[in-house]
Amino acid sequence: MDFMALLGIGLLTGVTTALFGFGGGFVAVPVVVWADAALGPDAMRVAVATSALVMVVNAGFATAVTPRRTLAALRGGGPLLALLAAGAAAGAFAVRYAPAGPVRWAFLGYLALTIADLALRPGFLRPHPRPGPGPGPRPGPGPRTGPGTGPGTGPRCVAGAAAPARGPLPAVLGLPIGAVAAFLGVGGSVLTVPAMRRAGHPMRLATVLANPLTLVVTLPATAVALGGTVDSAAAQAHAQLVGLVDLRAAGALLLGALPVIALLRRRPPRIPDRVHAWAYLALLCVMTAAMAFAG
Repeated sequence: MDFMALLGIGLLTGVTTALFGFGGGFVAVPVVVWADAALGPDAMRVAVATSALVMVVNAGFATAVTPRRTLAALRGGGPLLALLAAGAAAGAFAVRYAPAGPVRWAFLGYLALTIADLALRPGFLRPHPRPGPGPGPRPGPGPRTGPGTGPGTGPRCVAGAAAPARGPLPAVLGLPIGAVAAFLGVGGSVLTVPAMRRAGHPMRLATVLANPLTLVVTLPATAVALGGTVDSAAAQAHAQLVGLVDLRAAGALLLGALPVIALLRRRPPRIPDRVHAWAYLALLCVMTAAMAFAG
């Protein structure tokens, strides 16, 4: 696959990062498997490692240009972030020693199960409402006097009160999400977005928060991947490899992705919530088909 083709696919990873929270994993893994088909069985391991680097940069950039008031939803999420990172380090070490064939089939199997779950189980295409305070009684007509009826008080204030803030995910999910995401090279968004959606978050918030969570997952995975090696003769001739990372493929994908992320974060399109959810599901189907036919 030539540089211009990788650059064009990088544009797609920019769109998926900004609109769906995919830092590039579900796009990058099939693409790098194609680009590095000459590596034979090692192509999948190189694809997972290269995907991790692409996602670190994409997710990090997307997080940096996200408004601070949006990222405030992660406040108090330190235990979740720590467990995500720990799980990711374990998953990245595991993939270094796992046979390439089973990793590829695990990638496909996980995608297929996720698609079936999102399509058939309630809570994703039409999320459950988040629990919050019920509406208060309507204030009666006419002026009211007496204690507790001054400005900023009374039933109207109760009705407009905001629900207490809470983290995007339970911390206990961090370890398995990090491990599975790093092992398969998917970054975490395909696990975190559905979970946040079922917790009642709208797609726009779930996909935006997926980027900082993906960054936490992919940093340790990338560090492990850069220290890995591929022993095949084809790999020795592949001059762009640093550890398990194909720098040429990663560079082309990032060159295409970063300007798109900046543009879409600056001018985000208005997508109806349900359309956004269906588009997320459709993208997973496309990526599954691409990986199934990858060499």
